[in-house]
Amino acid sequence: MSNPSKDHTKALNKQKSSTKVVEFEDNHLLAQLVGEHDRHLARIEQGLDVSVTPRGNKMAIEGPKHARKAAAHVMQDLYKRLQKGFDVTEGEVDAAIRMAEDLTADENPNASVARVEDMIVTKRRRITPRSSNQKVYVNALRTNELVFGLGPAGTGKTYLAVANAVQALINGQVDRLILARPAVEAGEKLGFLPGDMRDKIDPYLRPLYDALYDMLPAEEVVKRLENGEIEVAALAFMRGRTLANAAIILDEAQNTTPVQMKMLLTRMGENSSMAVTGDLSQIDLPLGVPSGLKEAVKILRGVKGVDIIEFGESDVVRHPLVTRIVKAYGEHEREKKLNLDQNSASKRTKGKASEHT
Repeated sequence: MSNPSKDHTKALNKQKSSTKVVEFEDNHLLAQLVGEHDRHLARIEQGLDVSVTPRGNKMAIEGPKHARKAAAHVMQDLYKRLQKGFDVTEGEVDAAIRMAEDLTADENPNASVARVEDMIVTKRRRITPRSSNQKVYVNALRTNELVFGLGPAGTGKTYLAVANAVQALINGQVDRLILARPAVEAGEKLGFLPGDMRDKIDPYLRPLYDALYDMLPAEEVVKRLENGEIEVAALAFMRGRTLANAAIILDEAQNTTPVQMKMLLTRMGENSSMAVTGDLSQIDLPLGVPSGLKEAVKILRGVKGVDIIEFGESDVVRHPLVTRIVKAYGEHEREKKLNLDQNSASKRTKGKASEHT
């Protein structure tokens, strides 16, 4: 027969072990962390499947052990951000959730929390890495001459590269910012485009302009474009140049040929750095033409001064639906590859059987 008093003690201990309490010093900052009508708190609860109960200047977190740990990380990181004088938005809450999940997952070797020192500061934005891989990528951009950022749309590989380059330009670390893209149509033929050469190539370069206008006031972008401090150009215009004292970004690099890629990589001059971004699952080159990005990554992996950061579905920081779309397409591609491999193996088996007969 069980002892009721002993059972009650066990139940209390179990309840205590399933609750984590986090304490904060400043109730005013805590109110900002929780958000208007508790919207940030609700986002943390939904995102991590926990229950959070405010108790004065303390937060009691209930849920699975790893989820409690992640929720505590989220609230502590957001609180530190508020202490530094920075706002907390829904995007920052989502980013903190993503990074805390990485931090509590033993299988992620790159997991780490984004801190204020990881922030990229431009004249219009303060940009903090929103995933563990983004944090690693930002650090790579700051410490290596050549960085490859590979991965699906929405992972921030181009946006962060532009932000880092704009910061370097503002701080006087470089004299020029050069943004290049191959002028390749994405699966459709646009035909004749009216206007001069700039009018013809600008549609291909629009995403780079958008990033610039997000970092700098519009009048400053125009002024720097006019005086040559910022140059946005099609890749074909880079041939024969030496790019010194410059931050160089090659976007959509999966659509370069091996010759084009080698040409650009060998343009680097003194005090220059380069970021090369692309998605190897979105190659728009004509059938049979190899991707220069794919070849370069294979050749340069392990070379001193070169870093290669690979993003995945979990690093997508756009609308949550984009993450699910990228994941669904990824699963479809993996299933298709598996079927192809199985069909190939079946054909080989049949071929060997016919040889024996």
